[in-house]
Amino acid sequence: MIIDPNDIDTHSVYKLLAGSVVPRPIAWVSSRSHDGVLNLAPFSFFTVASREPPMLAISIGPRTGGEDYAKDTLTNLRESQEFVINIVSLSLANAMHETAINHPPEVDEFVRAGVTPAACEAVTTPRVAEAKISMECTVEHMLRLGSDYLVVGRMQRFHIEDALIKNGRIDLKALNPLGRLAGNFTKLESLFELPIKPPSSS
Repeated sequence: MIIDPNDIDTHSVYKLLAGSVVPRPIAWVSSRSHDGVLNLAPFSFFTVASREPPMLAISIGPRTGGEDYAKDTLTNLRESQEFVINIVSLSLANAMHETAINHPPEVDEFVRAGVTPAACEAVTTPRVAEAKISMECTVEHMLRLGSDYLVVGRMQRFHIEDALIKNGRIDLKALNPLGRLAGNFTKLESLFELPIKPPSSS
């Protein structure tokens, strides 16, 4: 089957993209409004953009449900020029899911999700204390790409749970990260190295 994305509607294109580019990590983004209200929102269009200097990228789409105003995260990043990316472990899945709901801008989503704001060093926006990894970022670029905005943040600080670091690497089993699969989610089930060895004959 060959599909020209220009021949189908935007939602259908999104479903094909979200089901093809898998699994995707989840950036649980904390931000603060100019009135000081804390916001948390998950974004699965998320990746590393650069290693030197370290930069991370998230894509922020329009609100669901037909609203014609920007998501709180985008508004907050435009105003504050900073944010924190918290990595979602399986233990935080339900809290993350609560923040995927379109709450009114005046709602403190740290409170709604039942998680604790913790102070950062390079930015004034708090991180999620319960997250095993958080990364403080300042906005480096914000690009309009059709209906979405690509935000590139320069990573200023790592916050990593001590037990996660082994020989300078992240212990992925201990992190137990949550991933996105189209409309569903996935957890870390197994790790293996390539090339895969064929089964031995007996």
